[in-house]
Amino acid sequence: MSKNKNFGIIVMCFLLMGSIASAQNFKLLRYDENYEFLKDSNRNFYENLKFIPLNKQKDFYMSLGGEARYEYVDFNNEDWGRLNIGHNNFFLQRYDLHADVHLGKTFRVFAQLRSALQDGRINGPRGIDEDQLNVQNLFLDVNLYQKEDKKLTIRAGRQELDYGSGRLISVREGPNARLYFTGAKIMYSSARFSIDAFAMMADTVHKGVFDNKMSKQINLWGAYSKIIFPKAGNLDLYYLGINRKESLFEEGIAPEKRHTIGTRFWKYGGGFIYNLEAAYQFGSFGSGNINAWTASADLGYSFENIKFKPTINLRNDYISGDQNQGNGNLQTFNPLYPKGGYFGFSPQVGPVNLIDIHPYATMDLLPQLKMQVDVVFNWRYSLQDGVYRPSGTLNLPGSSSTEPYIGTAYLANFTYSVNKFISVVSGIQYFKTGAFIDDIIPNSKDGVFFNARLGFKF
Repeated sequence: MSKNKNFGIIVMCFLLMGSIASAQNFKLLRYDENYEFLKDSNRNFYENLKFIPLNKQKDFYMSLGGEARYEYVDFNNEDWGRLNIGHNNFFLQRYDLHADVHLGKTFRVFAQLRSALQDGRINGPRGIDEDQLNVQNLFLDVNLYQKEDKKLTIRAGRQELDYGSGRLISVREGPNARLYFTGAKIMYSSARFSIDAFAMMADTVHKGVFDNKMSKQINLWGAYSKIIFPKAGNLDLYYLGINRKESLFEEGIAPEKRHTIGTRFWKYGGGFIYNLEAAYQFGSFGSGNINAWTASADLGYSFENIKFKPTINLRNDYISGDQNQGNGNLQTFNPLYPKGGYFGFSPQVGPVNLIDIHPYATMDLLPQLKMQVDVVFNWRYSLQDGVYRPSGTLNLPGSSSTEPYIGTAYLANFTYSVNKFISVVSGIQYFKTGAFIDDIIPNSKDGVFFNARLGFKF
């Protein structure tokens, strides 16, 4: 049987399953899904995969799930002509399978295998493109206390994390290889308050099969809480700490121990939209001190009762950079483990040493088709610091230039949901270089990005 025929059968199965889907939508973190509500129902074929009784009482049960994702990427001048690569098109694939085993009300084991593959990129796969096979999640939950809406749980093992808007701790859903950690977390939740406290090891990720290396030391720790104020919105308060043996900024390379305290006040839907966040960082970089900060405001309005349900937003970010290159101290903000597409779906500028103004709008062109258009104007916050990649790593040193303007990104993105299981996403981005890029890179070139992604989940 040909590969094309196999692929067609898979698509047909997902299309048929769309008509028999259960009510729950898939979560960003698949371990947040709960199919216990299927316990006493007459389950169809698909629902029998989501709730498999393991004893007569049905309080021991297993749920299965997975994903297949295919993405074509076409990039022109990814580094604005600096590497002289020009046109670079490649293909990404991602597969995962998971099993969620509940053993009564007290114990739970969640296991997930993931494969991320890349083919055709001229300069080889990036760290976010390929991890051929790895254990993405493998943890044990122990419920220490549960009464009404209050719950206290300990989680230990390999696990994905995602907090807030993804500005600092994100699972990185956009890139092909998602992020994970190994460690322990204690979680408390009630109707209007939740808090997680955790200590994690960030593994070193290699591209092969089961070859990632555990760091064997705690290098991410902290606590993240959320308080819900009915009608007013949500307040997040957090503390995050990192410890890295070697970090690279324009200031230099040195061990980094950094603490972040921050807060976020936000509300989506129902008219006015707001997302306000601020964070301050302190600690040590080699023998010097860290003193960095960020502030962001995202304000908008959702017209939910008119045709196409448009939303309009205006966002403004300030992210500090180093003020005196070479003096030993560091004012460069570190985004820790940020969302890859925080400033657009494939940004060329990362959330470090940056001022941006970012108007954007969304529309539901059809019930299944959503569109978003953005314009992002980017400046360097400090002329003593450079431009960083979306991951937070240094891309272009900048202390030799007096030009602040990096460039303007124009973006359009479309998401079509065929049904509960199948989605198609496509986007295009044009990056017009500004005076800083033109100053640093001789004969600099504008960047053009296009992608098309087909995803299946069950």
